[in-house]
Amino acid sequence: MEYSFAYGDIFNVVFNIVYFITILFTIVIIVLDNRSPVKTLAWILVLFFLPLIGLFFYYFVGRNTRKNRLISKKGFTRIIKRPMAEYQAQKAFYGNIEGNKLMSFFKNINSALPFEGNSLETYSDGYSMVSSLIKEIYKAKHHIHMEFYIFNDDALGKLIRDCLIDKAKEGVEIRVLYDDVGCWRVSDSFYEKMRGNGIEAKAFLKVKYPLFTSKINYRNHRKIVVIDGKVGFIGGMNIANRYIKGVKWGIWKDLHSKIEGKAVYGLQTAFLTDWYAVDRSLITSSKYFPEMEEKGSSLIQIVTSDPVGEWHDIMQGYLIAIENAKKYLYIQTPYLLPTDSILLALQNAALAGVDVRIMIPKRGDTFLTHIGTLSYLSMLMESGVKIYMYKKGFLHSKLIVIDDIVSTVGSTNMDFRSFEHNFEVNAIMYDRDSAIHLKNIFLNDMKGSMILSKKAWEKRSLKERMAESAVRIMAPLL
Repeated sequence: MEYSFAYGDIFNVVFNIVYFITILFTIVIIVLDNRSPVKTLAWILVLFFLPLIGLFFYYFVGRNTRKNRLISKKGFTRIIKRPMAEYQAQKAFYGNIEGNKLMSFFKNINSALPFEGNSLETYSDGYSMVSSLIKEIYKAKHHIHMEFYIFNDDALGKLIRDCLIDKAKEGVEIRVLYDDVGCWRVSDSFYEKMRGNGIEAKAFLKVKYPLFTSKINYRNHRKIVVIDGKVGFIGGMNIANRYIKGVKWGIWKDLHSKIEGKAVYGLQTAFLTDWYAVDRSLITSSKYFPEMEEKGSSLIQIVTSDPVGEWHDIMQGYLIAIENAKKYLYIQTPYLLPTDSILLALQNAALAGVDVRIMIPKRGDTFLTHIGTLSYLSMLMESGVKIYMYKKGFLHSKLIVIDDIVSTVGSTNMDFRSFEHNFEVNAIMYDRDSAIHLKNIFLNDMKGSMILSKKAWEKRSLKERMAESAVRIMAPLL
């Protein structure tokens, strides 16, 4: 009996030593990784106060090994040549680009060419977007390229799948990309039916542990459709019933745009680059980049960002756009977990007299992310930023409009994950008509929102404040 106690004590001591060394070693790795100080401290605090949970989440979420493998195996956008780069450059806009700091920035850092003569039609509800998408699918003659973070096996997913199968039987080339984590609940048989009918359907960056990967880093969050190289769709909507039917507490409010014109070259390039990353086949045929006449008056850049390169392209572009705002800055985002630089830029704009309005959902779809969003509101209102909370349902729209000059729609949220970890894509518009149209959408959505009073907000309970502060520490990790 005495020996058993002795062995038990020795085991406990050895276990504690190994456990302590593991935690210490993990912290050293995090520090040596040279992440931002905010993110480094967040991981250290999680490991210190919640060591078991912290180790678990760091293993599945925090490590950069998947990023390193992606660089070494795929090469991705900064290693391969952009499809039809020389051809596209001949068709690009070369007006007063040097006088536009934002446009020059995206061209230099992202190889994003601006194209003029586009038409832009924006849908603020799922039904109108899906109706337009199906109409364009059935017009397809040569190819359909489709990329979504979520492509669900539900009524809407089956409808879109069956439409694609119809076109595949007509001989139209169809390629579908879906994110492996975004679609981890979807049975592979759903996509097998596509493959069995001639559709090339592939998962982006497959993972081995789907039960533990709902928050894993480096996901493809883009939503892109390209039809015959002439018509494109971009925005925040996925293929899922909730985009039409809504949620229990209301509608699912989102934005998606249809683009016709040479800016579709940018969407095609983004899709084909992602296709290369998955399939290792680089498609550059001129059939996918047809000659096009002017369709409208919109000047558009298609901008991408990813976790592979040295820069955070879209986040840094947002900084330039915010700093250049002179009269107003309107933002819609489902998640507001800004980096320190974005937060300071928003505060500076408001303090300088710019009318800064940010619209977020009153009720979130993810508990921790929504609580984290609420933790930033006091600091923003302190500087004069007006906060609107959308009440009709869940606001999933990603919209920015500035001074009737610059506007953007796409997949990028105002949070660390979109800025630093996800593969994202946005359309940046540099024309008055697009800006005013999107501004009117924002102003109309204000009717279904409540403006947050700083005085009333400060009266929330201590319990609520403590929860917000606790989650705020983990904001870089959400």
